[in-house]
Amino acid sequence: MQDWLEGLAARRPAAFEKCLARIVALADEGNQLRRPIADYLRDGIYELRATSRGIHYRILYFFHGSHVAMLSHGTTKLDAVEKKDIELAIKRKQLVQANPALHTAEFEI
Repeated sequence: MQDWLEGLAARRPAAFEKCLARIVALADEGNQLRRPIADYLRDGIYELRATSRGIHYRILYFFHGSHVAMLSHGTTKLDAVEKKDIELAIKRKQLVQANPALHTAEFEI
């Protein structure tokens, strides 16, 4: 996730700022965040939604416990989020559930 954000910051600073604003909103509002900023996909996977210059950026995430949102990864999309991206987020969710200490990281915004 961090690599995707850093690459976005270098290539598309305006899009990075919009995505970062969505992450801050998630940190502030948690599971109260709704459309158009966030949406539920399936199997406990949600998406943060940002658009810049006609490109739709999505950050997939899930909740671990009652107060922690885990960012899985970022992607761009044309229509619906691809099934493979949702499946990747589900696998990452399973890894976190199996061993949270090994698969979590904190970073400052």
